[in-house]
Amino acid sequence: MTSVITSPPDNSSAPQPSATHRTGRWIDDWDPEDEAFWESTGKPIARRNLIWSIFSEHLGFSVWLLWSVSSVMLVKVGFNFTPQQLFFLVAVPNLVGALIRLPYTFAVPKFGGRNWTIVSALLLLIPTLLFAYFVQRPDTPYGVFVAIAATAGLGGGNFASSMANINFFYPARKKGSALGLNAAGGNLGVAIIQFFLPIIVGGAGAFGLVKASQSGLVLQRAGYLYAALAVIAAVCAYLFMNNLTSAYSKPREQMAVVKYKHTWIMSFLYIGTFGSFIGYSAAMPLLIKINFFRSPIPTESIGINFAYYAFLGALVGSIARPIGGKLADKFGGARVTFWTFIAMIVGTLTVLYTLTLLKPVPVAPPEKLALWAKDPSAFPGFSPEIVSAVNHNSDIFPFFLIAFLFVFAATGIGNGSTYRMIPLIWKNLAKGTKATKESSAVIGIAGAIGALGGFLIPITFGSPWVDNPVEAVKTAFGIFTAFYVICLAVTWFFYVRKSATMAKAGV
Repeated sequence: MTSVITSPPDNSSAPQPSATHRTGRWIDDWDPEDEAFWESTGKPIARRNLIWSIFSEHLGFSVWLLWSVSSVMLVKVGFNFTPQQLFFLVAVPNLVGALIRLPYTFAVPKFGGRNWTIVSALLLLIPTLLFAYFVQRPDTPYGVFVAIAATAGLGGGNFASSMANINFFYPARKKGSALGLNAAGGNLGVAIIQFFLPIIVGGAGAFGLVKASQSGLVLQRAGYLYAALAVIAAVCAYLFMNNLTSAYSKPREQMAVVKYKHTWIMSFLYIGTFGSFIGYSAAMPLLIKINFFRSPIPTESIGINFAYYAFLGALVGSIARPIGGKLADKFGGARVTFWTFIAMIVGTLTVLYTLTLLKPVPVAPPEKLALWAKDPSAFPGFSPEIVSAVNHNSDIFPFFLIAFLFVFAATGIGNGSTYRMIPLIWKNLAKGTKATKESSAVIGIAGAIGALGGFLIPITFGSPWVDNPVEAVKTAFGIFTAFYVICLAVTWFFYVRKSATMAKAGV
């Protein structure tokens, strides 16, 4: 079926393809800046596309972060990976997700938002089915697992195409809220996978209200479930979403935005906001396990179970994202981003302080750990020194968690405010349809570069040059704090300083 909606003609000089040569749910004329058109026709169509875009992007984020929580469980099902290997395993999908965000962004104007949503949803079958197959095979080499985890990066690309698509549907005055809701719905996929995966696979969860299955973990269930949901998302996109003819442009036209300095400045700032959100989300389960939990054999554990709390960071950051968009609509994106980085500096320093209060937990020699792994009955139990240290650290955990959730809230607000800044910046750099097309391209580029933080943060936490994993975590938070100071200075200089061009423009 073909949808044709009448609105004032687009006077842009950019060539537009004829809809008569298109098939599917294409809309030929779209002018959300016309208030009469928006209220009578545009709003319900935009809302419908937003809803199904959120659903597809939500699944993409869940698959993208599938390894963040499942990697912590691999040891319990027979895999023998080191903390450094596990940190790298959760980082690889973020690297791939960052790299493919550019082609995903350009795919929307090339193929249509609806069409690409269908394709990107079906591509999620690759990482989910590979996951389901190989987690049942503990003899699989680590390198193969790295390659499989890399395919989960396909889920990370969904964010860029979804945001670029929704940017075309809404008027400038509504973009902050719309993009914030779209991104928040996607970001919630991280919290959902981290909350429900332990329950789905038969592990403990929901703050201990759900007990572990007596038959052991069945990790493949998560892969099969999300494969089925990906098919549902593709069907819903086919039935309920639209393509916009006015969004059409060639990749070469979109790449013209690389000549603007603000493209790179906003991409840098997005590393600080979204890169922190996705990086911390990926690393949080392992951070809790390394600092507050001990389980030398699957049947014996002491300390804080990551499955009870790991999802909270992503949940708080996701909820905060649309708040950041609304605050930016009201007070200005640059001002909100500026104060966000101040909050992140305070938060990371507080997290670092809580880590300095932890007591070192004695670690058994590797030969004993290997013996207990082969023969769990040989485990003599936890020594009084280990019990004392773990109990002390467990008392510190609430303060660590509150400080870390504060950081997550700041990253979420910053995600919303930085993405609100982009359309306003390009409204001053370009006009009309060109501004919307270029801002969508920048959203994709910033999303791609920002997502690199999701790779760099877990890698820094698992620093191979630091022998003690706990000390590596402390060093990492110090590095992140210094980076946020730089982001704060950049935001002030280009967007908050009274004499800055964009500050005068109200960005």
